[in-house]
Amino acid sequence: MACNGSTMILLTAGLAESLDTAFAPISSFVSAIIFYSVPVGDAKLPLVVVWLIAAAAVLTLALRFINLRGFAHAVWLVSGNRKSGAAAAGEISHFAALSSALSGTVGLGNIASVPIAIALGGPGAVFWMVLAGFLGMSSKFAECALAVKYRKIAPDGRVIGGPMYYIEDAFARHGMKTLGKGAAIFFAVMAVGGSISLFQVNQSYAQFSSVTGVDAPVLYGVIISGLVLAVILGGIRRIGFVSSVLVPMMGILYVGCGLVIIALNAGKLPAAFATIFQSAFGLDAAGGGLVGALINGIRRATYSNEAGVGSSAIAHASVKTDEPLTEGYVALLEPFIDTIIVCLITALVVIVTGAYEPFLFNPPEKGIEITSAAYASAFSWFPYLLLVASMLFAFTTLVSWAFYGAQAAAYLFGPSKAVDVGFKLALCLILSTGAAVSLSSIIDFIDSMLFGMCIPKIIALYLLLPELRRDVKAYEAKYLKKAR
Repeated sequence: MACNGSTMILLTAGLAESLDTAFAPISSFVSAIIFYSVPVGDAKLPLVVVWLIAAAAVLTLALRFINLRGFAHAVWLVSGNRKSGAAAAGEISHFAALSSALSGTVGLGNIASVPIAIALGGPGAVFWMVLAGFLGMSSKFAECALAVKYRKIAPDGRVIGGPMYYIEDAFARHGMKTLGKGAAIFFAVMAVGGSISLFQVNQSYAQFSSVTGVDAPVLYGVIISGLVLAVILGGIRRIGFVSSVLVPMMGILYVGCGLVIIALNAGKLPAAFATIFQSAFGLDAAGGGLVGALINGIRRATYSNEAGVGSSAIAHASVKTDEPLTEGYVALLEPFIDTIIVCLITALVVIVTGAYEPFLFNPPEKGIEITSAAYASAFSWFPYLLLVASMLFAFTTLVSWAFYGAQAAAYLFGPSKAVDVGFKLALCLILSTGAAVSLSSIIDFIDSMLFGMCIPKIIALYLLLPELRRDVKAYEAKYLKKAR
């Protein structure tokens, strides 16, 4: 018997609430471990954030500021100037790989979480956010270059790649084969959990409902998850094609709107930058001074660009190239675009319009409300443009993370068609519930999964760092001068 709309709403809401209730004790337990914090002044510093930013700093120094030295070469590569050999393994171009990875990192976190960081840590959080993004460029270089080097090619030509493969090999080389297998499985399990990106569905629906006045969470969830399924069933080639079209479009739309607002408030920019620097170094009390600004800025950058987490390395592993390091250079552009451009634009819009001030120390549950208010301060119809941008951001992030989860599932259960399709169908069923109810426990659990990925992955990076340094030296001697 067919069910009517009311029955569907009750079933979907019931499923979501059941998931939330079931995950509550698990979420609390896992979150307490992953986000174990130590008191620093009046704030608490999660050790996993220190783990990430310390690795980014070490890699920047060990690779001799590859984030600066390699920037021009990265642009040269992504522009399509270097042609790989006809026999090169892989499925997508450098540009498509970058677009696919960016679609996973440039999401609603850029729109909704940046204003939360400013409200919690003061405008100084922006300084530390940008610094973390700069250092994270080196982390992206390392994790993505190694993902290509250690990827596997299936008999049908499909690429199966990601940090789980070099985690396993890195430990094995040091006589820790069993531990390495366990660490790689841990990473893959975390990646599967992190792929349940309910935050994207929930926050994009919040903006949709706010702007349009339409109250249809179930229908919205079903439509967006259905569109995601249609793309991801086509594999990385379809994902790369869709991302290479949508990512530049949504980036231009969102950044363009932000630049208009900043231009309209150009006279306030000097004061905004002065406030950012004063707050960053504790010269005012807003947001807890230096410590509050530092913690919230670094944590925001990590959430946004995922440098050190290893997620986007799964997308970069599919690139068609005969030289793994080329994708390392391309990947370092990702935190630059995501954090230093997109997040910074969001932050400046929020600061110059003063939209964050009513929420200082008391941010709303949905940070997109602050960004929407900032955009509305310029033109009443700007929130509609923000709505389009937020829906595109959400959609592309969901697509990329579904692919990451499918690759992780392939590592855990074998790269079969049944595993791939079964995982994607189950994931989209869960995603369809995301807009129906508040899913606090599941979202906390997913955040824990995301940050948990970095623990074994960074250990593997340290173990492989001497090898990576030799590879960089050999690449620069062989290609870099000629390429330029």
